[in-house]
Amino acid sequence: QVQLVESGGGLVQAGGSLRLSCAASGRTFSTYTMSWFRQAPGKEREFVAAISWGGGTTNYADSVKGRFTISRDNAKNTVYLQMNSLKPEDTAVYYCAAERNGYGTSRYASSYDYWGQGTQVTVSS
Repeated sequence: QVQLVESGGGLVQAGGSLRLSCAASGRTFSTYTMSWFRQAPGKEREFVAAISWGGGTTNYADSVKGRFTISRDNAKNTVYLQMNSLKPEDTAVYYCAAERNGYGTSRYASSYDYWGQGTQVTVSS
């Protein structure tokens, strides 16, 4: 069973930065499409960013374009989300997700097979 573990969340002031990490266990991490979703209190889960298995294609929500960067290191079985210029509206639990044998960078939660437990990001004014 594939297991995803997020880390790097915390409390930061508006305008600051955080880097989230998602460490994956499993035999074929390099073939997984990886993504980040987030869910704020009282709101639906929303897409944040995705990266193809080869790392050559990325996809971002309009709300984070130019501020967030997704990357991966297949040798370390890890995907990252660098978050800059953070805003209070970025406050949410951030979830890592993986699509087995994925070929694209889907924005839809239903595309993904495995999910982490989430890490809290809180941005204060």
